[in-house]
Amino acid sequence: MTNSIERFTAADVAVPAGHYSHATAWRELVFASGQLGMRGDGTHTADQPFETQVRQALKNVIAVLDEAGCGPDRVLRVTAYIVGVENWPAFNRIYAEAFESAKPARTVVPVSELHHGYLVEIDAVGVRDPSE
Repeated sequence: MTNSIERFTAADVAVPAGHYSHATAWRELVFASGQLGMRGDGTHTADQPFETQVRQALKNVIAVLDEAGCGPDRVLRVTAYIVGVENWPAFNRIYAEAFESAKPARTVVPVSELHHGYLVEIDAVGVRDPSE
């Protein structure tokens, strides 16, 4: 582990369109930027059902964390922003499938809208194994 801030870009996730990294890490802590349901090739899923968007956003977050050396079992906290509180049960079901037995701390925040018309955005904080 290094004492400097590391920055990561995951190959299977769309290149950031703004001034940010997919993830940053300092020592063992990994901070994944908010991920929308954009596919790795940059095409959008904003016109797809909520469930499709959630699966893609979770896939993106997990790929970013993995690139930084942190698997789903090492996620400390997740924040999800969802449009429409009625989508919460579907989000919870898909989230549980993605994280399986891992149960990070989590906050779900209902919001009125997200960029590009998406219905979900997810960020996360994880921890890397210091021995790796």
